[in-house]
Amino acid sequence: MNTSENSNEKNLNHTSPSGNGQAVVVRRLVLSGYYGFKNSGDEAVLKSILTALAEAGAEAGIRIEPIVLSGDPEWTREQYGVEAVHRMKLAEVRRAIKSSDGLISGGGSLLQDATGLGSIPYYLGVMAIARWCGKPTFVYAQGIGPVNRRMFQPFIARAFKKAAYVSVRDDESAMLLRRYGVPQQRIAVVPDPVMGLPALPEADRPEERAADTTPVVGVSVRFWRSDRADLDRVAAALEALARRHQGGVRLRFLPFHHGSDEDASRYVMERLSCDVELAPAHEDPQLMLREVSRCALLIGMRLHSLIYAANQDVPLLGISYDPKIDQFLSRLGQRAGGTTEELDSELFAEHALEIINNTSKWQQSCGGAISQLRRDARKPAQLIVSNLRQ
Repeated sequence: MNTSENSNEKNLNHTSPSGNGQAVVVRRLVLSGYYGFKNSGDEAVLKSILTALAEAGAEAGIRIEPIVLSGDPEWTREQYGVEAVHRMKLAEVRRAIKSSDGLISGGGSLLQDATGLGSIPYYLGVMAIARWCGKPTFVYAQGIGPVNRRMFQPFIARAFKKAAYVSVRDDESAMLLRRYGVPQQRIAVVPDPVMGLPALPEADRPEERAADTTPVVGVSVRFWRSDRADLDRVAAALEALARRHQGGVRLRFLPFHHGSDEDASRYVMERLSCDVELAPAHEDPQLMLREVSRCALLIGMRLHSLIYAANQDVPLLGISYDPKIDQFLSRLGQRAGGTTEELDSELFAEHALEIINNTSKWQQSCGGAISQLRRDARKPAQLIVSNLRQ
């Protein structure tokens, strides 16, 4: 691992007393990502990274003290019991980084310009502040791209070449970085952190619904096309599935983003005549993970709805609106059941019906890949903690 970025300013001398009077080594790490916006997928990424860092630190005899850059610091502090500062107050961000032992950038799809021009300069800017403060930067399971504007590419390459550790969540992201000039040997390909998100402890789990033999099909949708033709096709496919399954199915819509996903779910639900219900948009990602675990099948547009399903060994069927969906499915040896541009409702229903009726076959087919992803999901935390011990 490259530690050339470390300088004399790097503060690696934090200690605090333990319960038995012995000094405990403490490492403070700033986490930069799309956190504090109550998006279940991004909050699951944060929860997964915090959990992995705590476990890796405990194994190494180090206490990790996270400082999260958040859109809502008060909510983040309450939700996770960690220190948090406002991500857009750069004086606070600089103070947090200066008091830390390093910066973690990620995970998630941070470096992309599909949703606007601000994301790439912001996240690279935070990494630059860390370098100016003499702190190592660690790239944690990021998904890179799309980067449609070539002007951003050399800045991404420069930041990643100077990072102490770089990991991305798929081969396509690694390929983009190599194309930008980042050496292949500096890039680790790892799973999305959420593959390592633990389930709720038994004592914290909500009560189960009374036994019901009707299979529950979880559905995660989002707005994408402005004309809503994609959601109309999803509604037709779900209606076909409910009609073709003997005894019917119970469609439970799972909103992964407050507000917008709830509205998208209602849009589809209003076009269905079968049994439908809308789950809460849980702020705690582990509660949404529990929702997914109760499904016989998860049909998802949101990437993290599919990752949640794989995490819980729940059969899944993706609807692709972005290459990241196809990239994740390919790691399971699967293909999308359709896209936002093309979705044959009858073929989709037939595919979904086959999965529901042959759950064990699906799990046997994907089980090995899922187990490997779970094992590998915590490698970035272990390598980062190892770097901080030096």
